[in-house]
Amino acid sequence: MPGTVLRDREAEAFPAVTNMELFFDLVYVFAVTQLSHTLRDHLTGRGALQTLVLFGAVWWAWNYTAWATNWIDPGHPRVRGLLVVLMLTSLIMSAAIPEAFGARAWTFAGAYVALQAARSAFMVWSFGARDRMARNYAQLLAWSLIAGAVWLAGAAAHGDTRLALWILALVLDLAAPMHGFRLPGLGATPMEDWTLRGGHLAERCQLVLLIAIGESVLAVGSTFSAAHASFSVVTAFVVGFVLTVSLWWIYFVRHADAAERAIAGAAAGAARIGRAGYAYAHAVMVGGVIVVAVAIDETIGHPGGTNAAATTAAILGGPALYLAGNAIFKRTLSGGWPRSRLLGVAALAVLVPFGHLVSPLALSAAAALITLGLAGRESIRTG
Repeated sequence: MPGTVLRDREAEAFPAVTNMELFFDLVYVFAVTQLSHTLRDHLTGRGALQTLVLFGAVWWAWNYTAWATNWIDPGHPRVRGLLVVLMLTSLIMSAAIPEAFGARAWTFAGAYVALQAARSAFMVWSFGARDRMARNYAQLLAWSLIAGAVWLAGAAAHGDTRLALWILALVLDLAAPMHGFRLPGLGATPMEDWTLRGGHLAERCQLVLLIAIGESVLAVGSTFSAAHASFSVVTAFVVGFVLTVSLWWIYFVRHADAAERAIAGAAAGAARIGRAGYAYAHAVMVGGVIVVAVAIDETIGHPGGTNAAATTAAILGGPALYLAGNAIFKRTLSGGWPRSRLLGVAALAVLVPFGHLVSPLALSAAAALITLGLAGRESIRTG
């Protein structure tokens, strides 16, 4: 019977994150690694744009699943079965990432579209025809199919045409919640109609951000283990570790728990905070961490010499993206822009003209000092 797979929302302060959800997230450990390695192997403007498109699809696949499990019970056999199917589909999609703009375009796009459609269709069935959430998910499903047609059209195309179509498809996907999944004759689904329990989503996003930061830890360890030990390599290793710890500190010390309490207590405004602060802002932070992992890999592997423009962009752009996403996140919760984060982005921008004059190690050390300063500030005060 429809409805039996739903969580008992009256019995919980907010839905608990289950072992099944954590198991599902393991696939995205692989996806983040694939994205990081793809960007590292194609560290050009075009390569960065292609990786951004692929990351957008991966993030949206994970994000919509995190929202879905806010309502459906991962302990129910049918939901568990759904998540296993979504895991398999996500694994296929992730495996295709390195060749998504080549021979495995249909695999990537087909898996992504199937994943989005299957989940939304399951949600419509779960709520039953009379529930307003069924209407919400029916309109989400419609937009996933609209964007999905463009994803598949891109897979059938080649070169710049594929890239252009996939950019359009991603824009359709990401923009759909902004206009409330509006459809002709049906209107939009107001955010107030999405009865989100914010504490669950907050915990899910904290965990996926940890997954992304874990990729930086892997980059520090694996690249260092394969490098010939020298003073500059060891220093780059330490700098990369400091940078990674700083990124964790900036988010998780003080602010993560406070944000979770804020969205959990927001009631009617939880869905609006979840959309801006978690669906979008956390995407920027996770994307920044992936770029940081590439920068760490490049710096430990080649600490000396001078920076190419792409290396400078990775070393400074990764932390800047992370801080920008963190600023958007904090603004969503407090209503004001955090000056410390904006100053951090500005300080990184000031270093850009000097990027080609110094070594990757020197530039990485400067970036690490900026993030370390912000992390240290969190130990003293909030803001």
